[in-house]
Amino acid sequence: MSDITKRIGLSLGADICWPVCYEELVRRLDLAIPFGGDTVSVEVERVSINPFSLRQGCRYDVVIDRLTHWFYPSREWIKKAVLMDDLYVFNNPWSIQSMEKHTSYCAMMRLGLPVPDTWLIPQKTYQSATDLERTLRYAHLFDLDQIGGTLGYPSFLKPYDGGAWVGVSRIDNAADLHAAYDQSGTRLMHLQKAVLPHDLFVRCVGLGPQLRTVNYDPSAPLHDRYRPESGFLDPDSEQLLHDITLTINSFFGWDFNSCEALLQGGQWYPIDFANACPDSQVTSLHYHFPWLVMANVRWSLFCAVTGRSMKKNLDWSPYLEIADSDRSYREKVTAYAGIAHQRFETERFEDFCGTCLGHLDEVAWEFFGSNVALDAVREKVAALYPAHEVEEFTEMFWRRIQRWRAEQERRA
Repeated sequence: MSDITKRIGLSLGADICWPVCYEELVRRLDLAIPFGGDTVSVEVERVSINPFSLRQGCRYDVVIDRLTHWFYPSREWIKKAVLMDDLYVFNNPWSIQSMEKHTSYCAMMRLGLPVPDTWLIPQKTYQSATDLERTLRYAHLFDLDQIGGTLGYPSFLKPYDGGAWVGVSRIDNAADLHAAYDQSGTRLMHLQKAVLPHDLFVRCVGLGPQLRTVNYDPSAPLHDRYRPESGFLDPDSEQLLHDITLTINSFFGWDFNSCEALLQGGQWYPIDFANACPDSQVTSLHYHFPWLVMANVRWSLFCAVTGRSMKKNLDWSPYLEIADSDRSYREKVTAYAGIAHQRFETERFEDFCGTCLGHLDEVAWEFFGSNVALDAVREKVAALYPAHEVEEFTEMFWRRIQRWRAEQERRA
């Protein structure tokens, strides 16, 4: 038996709070895991950004990636490391680079999920007169009012590839549609039928085979959108949302993603589910923040210690065979989730957590009552809020984390 060290890299952007908590939890776990005849320890390091030779080695076994969706140097380094060094990275980088929300809508419609009716609308303006001239050789004039009327109101106009910084516009009539489209500029846009009114708005977060459903209020300020509650769903709805999220994540090769769904008339409608860099900040998650950090710890340690292989190709055939079968919608989603459990190695993962990480809950409960955790909360708040509000919001987020600790203690 020999001592082996596995290295986990954190590829970070604006993240402040969760990396501190993640690093401290791994340190406090003091891991010495018997695996494959060896004793495995784990080191965590933040990934620096440097020029690199395409043939240079990679020092990490696993990278938790928070940059490739927008920062090209990190994206290309990670793609190199996956191909050249067998790195395991959260979320297939080629999938993230190529799968806009448009593609994810089409794929899930193909699998039979009840995605609301959606139209792609060509851009309003062009970068240059030359671009416009070339386009007009083949583009036909279209009647925006007719498309709006066909889809019906209310609806939502939003960028086809996401782009939350551009914003989503609620469209209640033809005048709203023209005004929002005129402001969209050079962006391709989606016009999507609204699911209004709805009974519930839920965001389901998936990290590997771990799932958490959150009652979500998009109209609230950011610090109140993730409602601090659990147990608000009936078991059938929760299972369906879990299965839908697992289907989406495994289909696109995403370890970490979230799915937004609306409940109307007993039907769950997935409306936004290409979010492969979900919000991980305590300033929005608060009560749910410890779950996220612990889920990150579990999945990354499992991948690193067991040497989990990165699936470099997206094999959609098993899903499409189910989609083309005569099974009911619910039977199809259950079968899709079965593929996901195989790809995420759910049984092996749960056995690993029970055998090697049985003390994580206790360690996390103690940590999230510590001054280190409190300082991490305060540091993130100070980065976002004006100075006169820092203590007020630090205390509010801290109270919600302590509510989570109290509930965990009662359950234990």
